[in-house]
Parts: sequence; C-alpha cells; structure tokens
Amino acid sequence: MGSMPLIRSMACILILLCSSLGAANGMHRRAAGDEGEAAGSRVADGARGGARSAWPGYLYTRAVGRCTPQFWSSGAEQWPNIVPQEAAVSKVFGSRSMDKYGPRLTLLEATMRTDDVGSPFVKLVKHGSAALINAYTRTGFPFDSWEVKALLLEALVSEDAAAAQAERFQQANESCV
Repeated sequence: MGSMPLIRSMACILILLCSSLGAANGMHRRAAGDEGEAAGSRVADGARGGARSAWPGYLYTRAVGRCTPQFWSSGAEQWPNIVPQEAAVSKVFGSRSMDKYGPRLTLLEATMRTDDVGSPFVKLVKHGSAALINAYTRTGFPFDSWEVKALLLEALVSEDAAAAQAERFQQANESCV
C-alpha cells in the first residue's frame, strides 16, 4: 500500500516528461523543416532566408500551454477552418492592421514571431493571433472572436495601448486550459 503513491508520482512524472519531449520533437521537426516544406519559405523572427541556424532550439522555452502562440505554431493541434494558418493578418483583423504588419504576414508567422521582446506591436499580433484561435477553439476563453479583433485594432493607436492589450492577451492565453 505504501508504494502506490510513489508509483502514481512516477507515472505522472513519466507522462509529463513524454508529453514535453513529444511537443519539443514536433517543434524541432517544424524548425528544421522536416515536414516537406522548404525552410526558406517560412518567417520566424522577421528574417527571411533558408538558414536553419536561425532556429536555435532554445527559442521555445517560454510557456507552451495549450493556448499559447508557441503551441499554435508547433502544429500540435489542427487550426480551426475559420482562421487557416495561411490567412493574412490584414485579412483576418482588417485593413487597419496592414499599416503595422503589411499585407503578407500570416497568422502562423505571427504566432512564430520571436522578436516580441521590447516591441509591443509584435507582441500584440503574436498574442492577439493566438487569442483569436483560442476564441474559436477553447470553450470558456475570456474573449469572443469579435472582441479579439476589435481589441487588437483599438490597441494599434499607440505603443502603450499595444503593450497593455498584448499583456492582457498573453495572460488569457497562458491561463487558458
């Protein structure tokens, strides 16, 4: 009887370890371009090109819960059809977002951004894109899809507004289950 809690604890640790390794392996495959796609056809951190060294393995060490941008960019779960990965941010969020993000930035590229430290507009589109996907896929997510779109557009007025809204999106994404 005394060994049952120990066995349960070991089983939990093993499950967590295996799921972490599986997620990391999926991210590594995506980063290395092993999914049949040319490595140069993706934009991760704003730089274009085929250099595989631009994707060091430590980039995704931050929160990787079921609702974070890193989770959605990992390919661990299928995206909803209403917001495909290839959809342009300017098409999904509206033409007002084109001034900040251009016409070609896709939702997948937005969730893959790693240059969000110190850049409130990058952080806003990264976490706003994840929040939009979560609004469509996660029951109980604190924002509706129309709210995410409206709040992102409203936050484009200044760096302070963008930073504040990006933080709210990030908190909602990281606390989502």
